[in-house]
Amino acid sequence: MHPLPTVERDTGPAPRHSVIWLHGLGADGNDFAPIVPELVDPGWPPLRFVFPHAPVQPVSINGGMPMRAWYDIHGFDVRAPQDEAGIRRSIQAVEALIAREHERGVPGERIVLAGFSQGGAVALAAGLRHAQPLAGIVALSTYLPIAATLASERSAANAQVPLFWGHGSADPVVVLQRGLDSRLWLEELGYAVDWHTYPMAHAVCAEEIADLRQWLTLRLG
Repeated sequence: MHPLPTVERDTGPAPRHSVIWLHGLGADGNDFAPIVPELVDPGWPPLRFVFPHAPVQPVSINGGMPMRAWYDIHGFDVRAPQDEAGIRRSIQAVEALIAREHERGVPGERIVLAGFSQGGAVALAAGLRHAQPLAGIVALSTYLPIAATLASERSAANAQVPLFWGHGSADPVVVLQRGLDSRLWLEELGYAVDWHTYPMAHAVCAEEIADLRQWLTLRLG
C-alpha cells in the first residue's frame, strides 16, 4: 500500500523522531498542523509531524455524504454496527506511514501515533496491534474500536506502550462514558492509560495541550 498524502511539519533539521497524527471525521491533514508551534517544547529533539489525509468516502451517519473518513460510521452509539473492514484498511494505511518513517531513518521506538476522534480510534487500533515497539499512542476525544478482537490480535511488543488519553467531560459526539468504557477495557488487558478529563466538548483545549507536552517530553528525552 502506498502511503496516504500528508501535510508535514519538521521542527528542526534531520528529524529522528516522528509523530503521525490522524484527523477526525470530515477534516483533513491540515486540521492539526497549526498545533505544532503551540505544542512543541524548545528542548525537544527535531521532530517530523506527519498529518495524513484520510480517503474520501460516503459516511452513513451523514446521509451517505462523501467526506474524508478513516472508516464508515453508522452511529455514535456503542450499539451501532462498526465498519470493521474500513477500520482494518485504515490500520494498513497507518502501517504504510510507519514503514515510510522507517525508510526515512526513524525507528518505531521513536514514533508516536496520535489521533483525534475517529483518527484517535484508528491510532489505538493500529498502535496496539503494531508488531514493533512504538514510543507512545495519543488518543484524544475517542474510543477503542473493534475492541472484541484486541485481546487476540494485540502485539506483545506494545503491551507496555505509553498511552495518553484526553477527553472532554461535555463531549456530545464521543460521550465521556464511551471513553471511560474503552479505558476500562484497556486496563483489564493490562495497559496503563494516562487519563485526563477536561471541561470541554468535542475539542482540544490549552490545558490538554500543556499536559500532552509534558507527557511527550518524557517520551522524547
